Amino acid sequence: MDYQVRDEEVRVLFVEDDPAVAQMYKLKLELDGYAVTVAPDGEAGLKMARESRPDIVFLDIRLPKMDGFAVLEELRADPQTKEIPVVILSNYSEQELVERGLNLGALEYLIKSETTPAKLSKGVEGWRSETSESRGR
Repeated sequence: MDYQVRDEEVRVLFVEDDPAVAQMYKLKLELDGYAVTVAPDGEAGLKMARESRPDIVFLDIRLPKMDGFAVLEELRADPQTKEIPVVILSNYSEQELVERGLNLGALEYLIKSETTPAKLSKGVEGWRSETSESRGR
């Protein structure tokens, strides 16, 4: 396995209302050296993103209090959070949902049944680097 040494901790915000799903991905991300915070609903996810400004957000669509599309719209409308990379991770694969998520500014729209924790973790650095130039890092 290829382990990278990171000079700074990469902060991941995982917005997911299913505790078992959140825990499964969180464990793998933490094993790979990422600092993971889980938000159990859309409102909490938006608040945490604004307060802690994570390096990347994984966002479910079907969430209590505020759905993932609304969270993504709010993140993109706020100058403080508009550059944070967001990857949607959903059970729903309908084309119109995928297009809506990408049009709202998600880097990628992943389907949970096709995305192992290892695949998700492996993609973090690539997704971060896709937007790091635009953020001036």
